[in-house]
Amino acid sequence: MMHNVSQVRFFFLSGLNETGNYRVVLFSLALISYCFIVLVNVALIVTIILDKNMHEPMYILLCTFCMNGLYGTTGFYPKILWDLLSPVHVISYSGCLVQALVISSFVCNDLTILAVMAYDRYVAICRPLQYHSIMSKQRVLLLVSFSWLTPFCISAINIILTSRLKLCSPYIDRVYCVNLILWKRACFPADTIIHAIVVYIGIIIYLFHGLFIVWSYMYVLKTCVDSFENRAKFMQTCVPHLTSLLIFFVVILVDIYNMQFGLNLSPTIQNVLSIEHFIITPIMNPLVYGFKLTSIRNRILGGITFKIK
Repeated sequence: MMHNVSQVRFFFLSGLNETGNYRVVLFSLALISYCFIVLVNVALIVTIILDKNMHEPMYILLCTFCMNGLYGTTGFYPKILWDLLSPVHVISYSGCLVQALVISSFVCNDLTILAVMAYDRYVAICRPLQYHSIMSKQRVLLLVSFSWLTPFCISAINIILTSRLKLCSPYIDRVYCVNLILWKRACFPADTIIHAIVVYIGIIIYLFHGLFIVWSYMYVLKTCVDSFENRAKFMQTCVPHLTSLLIFFVVILVDIYNMQFGLNLSPTIQNVLSIEHFIITPIMNPLVYGFKLTSIRNRILGGITFKIK
């Protein structure tokens, strides 16, 4: 209804207010970080696409993981780079909603892809004789589509409901827009109850994602105990995945806790905590997989050696 349409047309991002004379340094660091993220993720994606031997479920899912890293960071870095060079840090209402959608779906995509990768490792180690029949090309395509479309649809529904809320404050104490912060700026009209229900449904869905990951690795670890071959496969392919999981959960839990309850820290440190998911995970994931998975490491190092010669 029209009375629920927000009168806010622009948001003021106050997260960079204390950067002062450090903006040139921060701009340089952010630009280097973004370029490095693009470099390592594109290198992994291109390596997997060009090498036909890597057209297997595990590598296809890894390629999807890296693509999601590029998708999420593209929704964050161009805007913050612009703000670091601008005296006024504002974003339009529609632009804020789009950025919130990209960032929300990026984070949810990460968890869904990690859950699908856990399922892939479960089948590979616990049911190796059935692996190729279970993880067929059609099944992998379905899982990849699920890992992208489901989080995007859930995030889009949340953003649409947020756009219907009447917002009482145009100030966001962050360097980017995120749905939870926008929701907390609402004047809490009657339909906030519907929004809360949708949010909790989303939380339950992703809680099941986390429980599924735990369940799958319980079976994987149980299978690996009595088999040297499975232990070697676990160390080679599961350790990078578990490393990515640990990084993801630590970063996300700290950020959610900070948004929901606030930490008794300086604004600068809080800003650092809020952007670590755009720095740590997009850089660490391709590096962890690139160094740990022998086929990817050898392919990349072989390409570099060939170019040097």
